[in-house]
Amino acid sequence: MAIQLSSAVRQNLTALQGTADMLSKTQNRLSTGLKVNSALDNPGSFFTAQSLNSRASDLSSLLDDQGQAVQTLKAADEGIQAITKLAEAAKAKANQALQSSSNDDRRKYAGEYNELLSQIETLAKDSGYSGKNLLGGSGNDLSVVFNESGSSKLSVSAVDYTDTSGALGLSDLTVGTSSTATVTEANLEAGDEAGDTLTLTLGSTNHSIAYGAGTTTEDVMAAINAIEDVSATTDGTTMTITSSAGEITLDDTDTTANLTTVSGTGFAAGTFDTDASINSTLTNLTNALGTLRSQASTFGTNLTVVENRQDFTKSMINTLEEGAGKLTLADTNEEGANLLALQTRQTLASTSLSFASQADQNVLRLL
Repeated sequence: MAIQLSSAVRQNLTALQGTADMLSKTQNRLSTGLKVNSALDNPGSFFTAQSLNSRASDLSSLLDDQGQAVQTLKAADEGIQAITKLAEAAKAKANQALQSSSNDDRRKYAGEYNELLSQIETLAKDSGYSGKNLLGGSGNDLSVVFNESGSSKLSVSAVDYTDTSGALGLSDLTVGTSSTATVTEANLEAGDEAGDTLTLTLGSTNHSIAYGAGTTTEDVMAAINAIEDVSATTDGTTMTITSSAGEITLDDTDTTANLTTVSGTGFAAGTFDTDASINSTLTNLTNALGTLRSQASTFGTNLTVVENRQDFTKSMINTLEEGAGKLTLADTNEEGANLLALQTRQTLASTSLSFASQADQNVLRLL
């Protein structure tokens, strides 16, 4: 049997149920912080916000890649700055060699120059970041994507400085080797006589040494050691001559007693042995430094682009999330006020329902 309610009770009950429903919605908004929790709340706002948040999420993943690209470019730039300093040091070595007239000194500088080139190659190999080295040549090109469709991106081409003879045009120098000749003291002293002259030929240059009667090995050694880039030593039996100035030939004018011609072996010219070769190396170094500075500028420009796009992406993500929030986020101050009003309304509705029920109960007094 259906229960019959009076009109007053039914009206108050309906009002109380509506208030309870609104109170439930308000409490849900306060607990979740959202005024649109599902498509049932507001389909247009829900799906628009979902689309905005999805794009923000896609851009966030790209933002991580952009951050790694920035670090890769910074590593390459730091590598180029260090390589530039080494190239400048190599140029200083070449200038030192040019200012010296000694082949021995020049060959020392050539060896130090080669060591600097070796350090440049090693440094280039060590300039990678997270498996990507923009100074490592083939296979290290960098591609930075800026939007979720991949249509906006920046391609950075790697250069190869791991071999200085390539992009930088700096090849290792030939240091050169000295000529060595030996002659016994007995033979050397047996050939001297009045009016004789000893000639030491170094390549195409002749040096005359006094070789009269009574000339000793020590006399000859002293004369030889006075010549630049030549040295003579003895072990008491044999005199050894070493020359970086050219292949050695030692002979006398052979008036009566003859000194058998002494010929050296092992001479090889070094790159820094001549001014022309040094100047050519200096030209190559100047060109290499120009290449390094140009590449540093290119990487610097690329770095600026990526950093600007990184900042833009951060701003765009914030804009998208803010827009989504405006469609779905609840105003907690407003919802708090609504909750207080609804609680008051609920109390009043309960009281009114109680009064209506008491009016119906007055009928029982007539019985």
